[in-house]
Amino acid sequence: MATSLHAHVVEHLGSRIVSGNIPRGSIILAAELEQKLQVSRSVIREAIRVLAQCGLVTSTKRVGIRVLGAELWNPYDDHVIRWRLASDHKGAQLRSLTELRISVEPMAAELAAEVAPEAMRKELMMLSAQMNHYGRQGDLRRFLELDIRFHAVVLAASGNEMFANLATPIGTILRGRTELGLMPERPHEEALLWHQSVADAISNSDSASARKNMESIMRRTHNEICSLWEGAPRLFVDPAKSAQ
Repeated sequence: MATSLHAHVVEHLGSRIVSGNIPRGSIILAAELEQKLQVSRSVIREAIRVLAQCGLVTSTKRVGIRVLGAELWNPYDDHVIRWRLASDHKGAQLRSLTELRISVEPMAAELAAEVAPEAMRKELMMLSAQMNHYGRQGDLRRFLELDIRFHAVVLAASGNEMFANLATPIGTILRGRTELGLMPERPHEEALLWHQSVADAISNSDSASARKNMESIMRRTHNEICSLWEGAPRLFVDPAKSAQ
């Protein structure tokens, strides 16, 4: 029960902060939250700890819980990504992660072709074959999980631990696109072939082909959804503040 209450408070506050219903600079009092949400102080403390890790709030003694601006949020946190996708900031969130993927995943595929362990090369071949099978069957639920795993393995197979740790936010955005109805009813044949080509290239240590085909996947993704962020403002983060 405590875990359920804690999750409820995190969702209640986090989604409202990200949507702007609780604006930046607002002061939230723990005692008021206890009364309003009918939960214990320990539940409130744990929820605030999670929100602080997301970069959404900071606690100050004798002042309260202060809501922080978007430039201080953790953009890689899956809570933040999910809440942004459910808000009016959906387009900006899709743009940010799509641009990140275009920049990183082709390089990860190139490196994977050069350095991936044999077990990862074999797994990518297996995953691409299963994606072809379930994609052509129209089983989008199964295809989605295979797609998430495929891109996670490519990132990990690069041998770059920072690339590998992008798997969670990328998985969150792929699930979010599906939940928002932003995926085609069936995967495009071209996209299936590109995934197979990436796996083949990594298996055969063909770094140029791996990069080229992954970039084709990323560019198609960009072109399919770029209309959703037309006119969405960009967030310019002060490097000095983000480093604090």
